[in-house]
Amino acid sequence: MKKVSKVVAIVLVLAMAIAVFAACGKKDDASSNGDGNVAKVENVKVGFIFLHDENSTYDKNFMDAAKAACEKLGVEYVIKTNIPESNECYEAAADLADQGCNIVFADSFGHEDFMIQAAKEFTDVQFCHATGTKAHTENLANYHNAFASIYEGRYLAGVAAGMKLNEMIEAGKFKAEEAKIGYVGAYTYAEVVSGYTSFFLGARSICPTATMEVQFTGSWYDETAEKEAATLLINDGCKLISQHADSMGAPTACETAGIPDVSYNGSTAAQCPNTFIVSSRIDWAPYFEYIIGCVKDGKAIDTDWTGTIATGSVVLTEVNEQAAAEGTQAKIDEIKAGIEDGSIKVFDTSAFTVDGKEVTSYLADVDTDAEYKGDTEVIKDGAFLESSFRSAPYFDLRIDGITLLNEKF
Repeated sequence: MKKVSKVVAIVLVLAMAIAVFAACGKKDDASSNGDGNVAKVENVKVGFIFLHDENSTYDKNFMDAAKAACEKLGVEYVIKTNIPESNECYEAAADLADQGCNIVFADSFGHEDFMIQAAKEFTDVQFCHATGTKAHTENLANYHNAFASIYEGRYLAGVAAGMKLNEMIEAGKFKAEEAKIGYVGAYTYAEVVSGYTSFFLGARSICPTATMEVQFTGSWYDETAEKEAATLLINDGCKLISQHADSMGAPTACETAGIPDVSYNGSTAAQCPNTFIVSSRIDWAPYFEYIIGCVKDGKAIDTDWTGTIATGSVVLTEVNEQAAAEGTQAKIDEIKAGIEDGSIKVFDTSAFTVDGKEVTSYLADVDTDAEYKGDTEVIKDGAFLESSFRSAPYFDLRIDGITLLNEKF
């Protein structure tokens, strides 16, 4: 009797083990094919989380791309606006997952930790995040970062600025040594530093006497602060203004003062016809189409995706001929061709110095951790390789020729 009981017990244990193994196998099959790919989804639904609403040029740029991509591919989508960089982001992401979204996307740097929290909880949903830095170190199969080589677009916009400065110098409006650019920045993050530096290098490649002053606002979207910052720069003798902030504050100040302006994330020609020259932006539609296609086809989404000029992710608006210097579009096309064929490097180390010296080696903070220390050599073949080791910018050098008027943010 005891022998039979032992046999029965052994059989039951084996049966339970087989059942558990089979269940685990089924779970793995549902989430992965063993090659990083996932199960195909016939009816994709995408949830979008935006820091602000359509009044922010930054968020509107994302919104327009989201709607265009989803409508083009015929997929359902849900949009949440004015979601701050707080636990509200996690709550929004969780709600979208509960609503049946297969993909949840957030657009602001400060959303990242809350998106990661949601990704760990909702493992059958793909969470994608713009401007983030942690996907390649978190190693979550369903969490992804994305950005684009916008520094190339800003460099081209800087070329347009340099053309305008030269035109004004030749017209006798000011001397070459007075060719000072003003730049309204949000924060002293690497993304902003990379942006204003690439813009400045583009301008100085055309107007070698150019210098730049940067005023930070401490906010991505504050129309009053951005207008005040632009006005301060204009009053300080800046002959042209650009920005990495998201309102119409700076362009409006330029139009009022009659100062040429290079905006960001879209044309301001309708509101500022006399001063707007050109604008660079990231077109997010290619990325949205890519991640939707991956989920539909059961393919893995890149952990860290970088869009380029070649992918249609870095674009410029039409040049406003009313304000731009003659020949601006032709010069942009020429320089763009050089960037595309590799003959022009935006962060060519022979084109700038730091404390009077050329930079021959630099450890950038690519693998973000609590210490924020440099960990990756990013200088190779005479160029700083931005967005090569991670999609989000990590260029944070303070080069000569650029003065920061405040650094508290």
